[in-house]
Amino acid sequence: MRHSLIFPAVVAVAAASIPAAAATPPQVTGAWSRPAAQGATGVGYMVLKNPGRAADALVSVETPAARTAMIHRSSITNGVASMQMVSRVPLAGGGSVTFAPGGYHLMFVGLARPLGPGDSLPATLVFASGARVKAAFVVGLGPPVATPHQH
Repeated sequence: MRHSLIFPAVVAVAAASIPAAAATPPQVTGAWSRPAAQGATGVGYMVLKNPGRAADALVSVETPAARTAMIHRSSITNGVASMQMVSRVPLAGGGSVTFAPGGYHLMFVGLARPLGPGDSLPATLVFASGARVKAAFVVGLGPPVATPHQH
């Protein structure tokens, strides 16, 4: 009889240890990249949205399309532009972060193939919560434009 009480308790503890953020992973919208040559460095822009209430953070990026992927942030201080690698991008609960020219962006170093207009670069965004979100960065000269629904 004691065994029948232990099993439900173990299941309840295991369920409680699952991160709450896993139920509502961050979302990626408007992912895009610029054309780039094979072996060169590509770039990734997007909007990250956190539909959950718990804060999270982007901590790494993985892609089969490049030798390595990094998170960077561009800034201008006293008229001097600089770019620095960052180890995490905080994402507040219910908030969003825009990755755009002049700010946060992804660097895809050592592209395995050239990126031309209309191509897509696959990546997996890894978050502090353990969430892994797949994204496809559409190659073009700017962010994808939403088209109105046809009726």
